[in-house]
Amino acid sequence: MERRIPEDIIEEVRKNSDIVDVISEHVQLKKQGKGFVGLCPFHNENSPSFSISPDKQVYHCFGCGAGGNVFSFFQELEGLSFVESVQKLAERSRIELPDHVADIQGKRENESHAAFYDAHELAAKYFHHVLVQSEEGKPAREYLRKRGFTQAAIDQYQVGYAPDSWDFLSGFLEKRGFSMDDMASCGLVGRRESDGKPYDRFRDRIMFPIWNAQGKHVAFGGRGLGDSQPKYLNSHESEIFNKSVTLYGFHLARPRIKKRNEAVLFEGYVDVIAAWRAGIDNGIASLGTAMTDQQAKMIRRNADRVLLCYDGDGAGQQATYKNARILMAAGLSVSVANLPEGYDPDDYIREFGKDRFVSEVIDNRKSWMAFLFQFFETGRDLTLEHERVAYIEDLLQETAGIDGPVERDMYLHKLAERFNLSVDILREELTRIRSNQRKKEHKQVKEAIFKQVDKRAKKMMSAEENAERRLIAHMMYSKDVAMQVEEEIGASFQFEIYQAIAAHLYGYYAEGFQPEPALFLERIHDADVRNTAAELSMKQLEDDVSEQVLADYIQVIKNASRLHEVEELKKEQQQAIDNRDHLAAAEIGMKLNRLYRSLKYRYQ
Repeated sequence: MERRIPEDIIEEVRKNSDIVDVISEHVQLKKQGKGFVGLCPFHNENSPSFSISPDKQVYHCFGCGAGGNVFSFFQELEGLSFVESVQKLAERSRIELPDHVADIQGKRENESHAAFYDAHELAAKYFHHVLVQSEEGKPAREYLRKRGFTQAAIDQYQVGYAPDSWDFLSGFLEKRGFSMDDMASCGLVGRRESDGKPYDRFRDRIMFPIWNAQGKHVAFGGRGLGDSQPKYLNSHESEIFNKSVTLYGFHLARPRIKKRNEAVLFEGYVDVIAAWRAGIDNGIASLGTAMTDQQAKMIRRNADRVLLCYDGDGAGQQATYKNARILMAAGLSVSVANLPEGYDPDDYIREFGKDRFVSEVIDNRKSWMAFLFQFFETGRDLTLEHERVAYIEDLLQETAGIDGPVERDMYLHKLAERFNLSVDILREELTRIRSNQRKKEHKQVKEAIFKQVDKRAKKMMSAEENAERRLIAHMMYSKDVAMQVEEEIGASFQFEIYQAIAAHLYGYYAEGFQPEPALFLERIHDADVRNTAAELSMKQLEDDVSEQVLADYIQVIKNASRLHEVEELKKEQQQAIDNRDHLAAAEIGMKLNRLYRSLKYRYQ
C-alpha cells in the first residue's frame, strides 16, 4: 500500500489514539485482567471473544480471527483505506494533516460516495435554514410549535422544511454541480417519465435527516403538511443508505446509551425527539416497526439493556413482542415502557407533560414477564376453559426460560392466585417443561461441542507449528531474538503464514524499528497475515526467555525441515531401487545417514 502521510505524523496519530478509548466508542468493553473484552464487531456472537491489550495497543478476536492495531480497526469496521483511517483518527485527536493528504482523500472520496454524502448534508442545512429563517417556513414552524417542538430540539436533530416546489432542491443542487443521475440514485430527486427532467421528491414536508452510525447524512424522512400523501415519505435505500443497519439518532444517543448501559427504543423519529425534550437522551428508533438482527447487534455492542417504548395500540404491542424476541436473541435484557393504550410517546408527552412521561411511562416500566401476562391475554376470552389452558401454557413456557428461581416462583404464585390453581401442580408442569427444554438445549450443546471438538481436532498443532508460533511471538518482542532466528533459520519456517510474518519482522528490524507490536502490525497489509500476527502478539510470554528454550524451538524447526528432506530422499531412493539403479540408491542412502545423524537418530 502506498504511504502518502509522513511516518512521524502517522506515529503521532497512533500515539494519541489509545486503542481502548477508540474501540470503546464502538464496542462495549469490560475489564478482564490486564486487558479488556467485548462482543466482536466483525461477527455475530453472544459471548465476548474480542480482546484488547492496552499495553500492546492491539486487538484480536479469538472467534473470527480479526486482529490488528487502532488503524486496522477502522479499516475493517468501516471499510476505510489506511490513509482514510489515519485521517479519521487525526480528526478525532485534532492533529492537523498536510494539505496534500486532504487533497488525496478528497479525490478518493469523490471517486466513491462523497457526492451522495455531501448532497445530503447540504440539503439538510438548506432545509433547516428554510424552516428556521425563511418566511416560506413559517407554517411549518407554527405546526412544530403546536406539536411541542422547541428550538433546541429542532437544532439538535436538524429538523427542516422542504417547500411546496418541484425544483427547489433539484435546482439548488444542480447549480452546485451535483450530477442529477447521482441525486436520483441516492433518492434526493426523482426523474419525470415524460422527459427525464429532475424534480423534488420531498415537497411541503417537515424534513428529518437520517444519519448512519458515524453521523453522516444518508437519507431523509418527510412528514407531509396538510393533505400530503403519503403522510410519511422516506428516502429509498441507496448505496449509502440501508434501513436494516440504520437506527435513527444512534450517533447522537450512543454516548448516553453506553453511559447508562441502556437504550430506549421508539417506533419513529418524532417519538425520539419528543422523548429527548423530556430528558430521555438515550433514545433511538428503528426505521419502521420491524427490528433487524443487525440493528439488535448494534445496540448490544453498546449496552446490556433495552427499554421498548412503542405505541400502546395493538400493532405497537405486536411489534414490542416480535422485536423483543430479536433483541433478546442478541443477548439484551428487555423491559417494556408502561404506555397506555391509544397513546404514542409524542401524544402522551403533549397531553400529560414530560415529568409524568418519565415517572409513569419510562420509570414505571414493566418486566418482560409482566408484559407477557397482559400480551397473551389480548384477543382471548379467559372465561372459556380452552382459552385459559392455552394462556396458562404460554406463560409457563415463558416462565420456564427464567433463570432465577425466586422470579419463577413469583410468577407461578401469580398464575395460581389468578386462576385458583394449585401452585404444586403448576410447579410440576413447569418442571416437566424445563426438563424438556434442558434436553433440547443439551442436545444442541452436545452438537456444538462435537463441532468444536472436530474443529479443534482439525486445528491440532504439531510440535513444529507450536514452536514456530512461540518463536514468532518472542521475535515480536525482542530484536535480538529475531536476529538470532534470522541467522539460524532464515526463511526455513515450515508454515507459509509464519514464514511471511518472520519475513516482515526481519524487514521491520532492518529498518531500525524497535519492538512495538502495534507499529509492526501497521506495516502488514495482508489481512490474514496481520490477523495471525495480532493473535501471536496477544500471547502471554515469559519476560526473560532462556537461551535453552529458544535453542529448543529452533532445533524443532530445523528438525522439521530435515525430516521433510528425509521423506523426499526416501521416495527418491525407492524410485532408484525400482529402476535397479543401485549406485544412485546407495548415494541417497549415504545422504540419509548424514541426515539421521544430524537428527540424532541412529540409522538402522
